[in-house]
Amino acid sequence: MNTTSISIKQVDIKHADIVAGFVYDLIDELAAGKGPSLGKISNDTEAVLENDHVFGFISFEGTSPTGLIMLNECAAIYAGGVFGEISELYVAPKLRSRGIAGALIQEAIDFARSRKWNRLEVGAPNQPEWKRTFDFYLRAGFDEVGPRLRKSL
Repeated sequence: MNTTSISIKQVDIKHADIVAGFVYDLIDELAAGKGPSLGKISNDTEAVLENDHVFGFISFEGTSPTGLIMLNECAAIYAGGVFGEISELYVAPKLRSRGIAGALIQEAIDFARSRKWNRLEVGAPNQPEWKRTFDFYLRAGFDEVGPRLRKSL
């Protein structure tokens, strides 16, 4: 497969099952099978997709979904105003290294520019375990700015 056979569509609520499936697979891979159930992710997906500040794109080869990128609209003084954050990016493992993730990133960049966002940010997974992912973002033009931390509430 090459990226010329890929089409990309913006996510809407009718894509909730596809989005939930990809996010489930992403979390399952990152958490080594210790993530939430598909049912929980499906419920969360529907709620998140109703948010006016959440956007997503699904790549397809024909009618088969191949990948997903989800974006959140954020704002911060340090960022000079409104910016985008990539919250999920996933391509089915057997389809990786074929340009799909790069096409999704480019779609996100184009969308960000259309929204007049000042930047796109992404939190990379744990290093060095996910170095390949980290290196992908560097090749896509992202700059390393340090680790991201979280506190669950």
